[in-house]
Amino acid sequence: MPSPIRALRVLRLLRGRRLLRRPAALAASVAALCATAVAPATADGSEQVVMRFETPATYVMYNADQGSRASNGDFPVPVFVEASKGGEPARNVRVVVDASGLGSVARLGDGGMCKAEGPVYTCEYGDLQNGDGESYNPLPLLGVDGMEPGDSGTVTYTATADNAPTITGTTRMTVGGPTLTAPGQEKGVSGLAPGKSANVTARLADNTRFPTEQGVALQVDVSEGLTLTALHGNCFYAGPAPTSAWCTFPTKAAAGAAYRTSAPLVYTVTGAGTLAGEVTYTWSSPPVRPADHTVRGTGAPLTLVRTAPQGFADSHGRIGITTTVQVDYRPVTATVRGRVGDTVKVRLGLEDLGPGRIRDAEDQGRFEVVPPEGTTVTSIPFSFEGDPGKWACRRPEKPGGAFVCEIGYDGLYEARREGGTTAIDFHIRIDRQVPGAKGSIRTYNPFDRTPADDVAVIALDASPASPFRVSSHPWAWTAGALTVVLLAVAYRRHRRNAKAS
Repeated sequence: MPSPIRALRVLRLLRGRRLLRRPAALAASVAALCATAVAPATADGSEQVVMRFETPATYVMYNADQGSRASNGDFPVPVFVEASKGGEPARNVRVVVDASGLGSVARLGDGGMCKAEGPVYTCEYGDLQNGDGESYNPLPLLGVDGMEPGDSGTVTYTATADNAPTITGTTRMTVGGPTLTAPGQEKGVSGLAPGKSANVTARLADNTRFPTEQGVALQVDVSEGLTLTALHGNCFYAGPAPTSAWCTFPTKAAAGAAYRTSAPLVYTVTGAGTLAGEVTYTWSSPPVRPADHTVRGTGAPLTLVRTAPQGFADSHGRIGITTTVQVDYRPVTATVRGRVGDTVKVRLGLEDLGPGRIRDAEDQGRFEVVPPEGTTVTSIPFSFEGDPGKWACRRPEKPGGAFVCEIGYDGLYEARREGGTTAIDFHIRIDRQVPGAKGSIRTYNPFDRTPADDVAVIALDASPASPFRVSSHPWAWTAGALTVVLLAVAYRRHRRNAKAS
């Protein structure tokens, strides 16, 4: 889990940057119908600043079967300034969103950062730099009971600036539906070698009272290192090596019915170092193709085959993938060597032998250290972005337990080396000589399939304490002080006796 220190640093990095807030859900559901308002031509050639909207022509607010349970705050109104050489910022940009044209097809919520007066929302966008943009989600949309799929209204918006022509835009806001569900987590695929393929047969259920009058659409996505095969003529794929496919079916899925695809979609492990991945799919109605899915499949089209009713309740189907690729960790160890009473630095960790590479989002594993008998770990100092810390690893709850060093933890951030050695100095005090004492270091990650080299010994080579060592123990100081006093008294007596004689 990220530390408060790391979170604060991220906030510092983000502060001061203008961020274009554009929800991913919009891109997936309405990109194909996205229409940019036409920027007005300058009246006399003197205007340098021209704005434009990037708002969808049609937007699905909620599904009819959701009714008054539906809540959607993801409708954005992005305003951009056209890039121009030497152009000025658009100053004091204000956007007025008028939702009075929605009628009874939706209710409106609190405007949040935009001031609301009835169905009219006013948003202060401020100054927008040349070529830059800004976006607010001014319009919280709430569902209404009794609506049918396709019921709709309109929302209009107007953007003004002190030094740019006014622009306007309109979006048709529709009620979608029905909600189509999928199985959720399905049986995974394990041991898939790079270059090998596997299949996924997508399944859906319409457990509402509405049929899909306009057909259905299927979107399939695979994670990094996997690629879909462009097989089916009614599917469009995102690029020549696609990780996403969008398929449309004219079938009117009946209320309460379930279906599967007539043939599977095929995916292949194309990343040589891919350790794991995931295939996900979702269903929607009516079909709305994302704009970036442009490569049409060359084979026979998929169809839907009706099956027995299913009680699916998830929005996605998910199939986890693991491959035959491994990441072999091997311990980096050393001997605890010194005199009794010494605190020595011992560098311990692991070597990443690959060949796969663990991504940040995956479990990066750990190494566990049990120090030799007769020693004590006094600290494992680390630095994270300039901030010091004392314990880079989790300490054992009981004496004799293991120090657990999580590779993904902030304490090992500066020591971590992808495809190399991750090691850190343990500060270990030698308390006593224990002949033959040995500790251990063990490595682990979920992709390590070579356990024979996961454990190594930490030996102890302790010499007797130096006779000239100044002990830090309180009783030693007390004894030393008493000895000095006694010597001083004896010296004074010796001098008095010498004078008397």
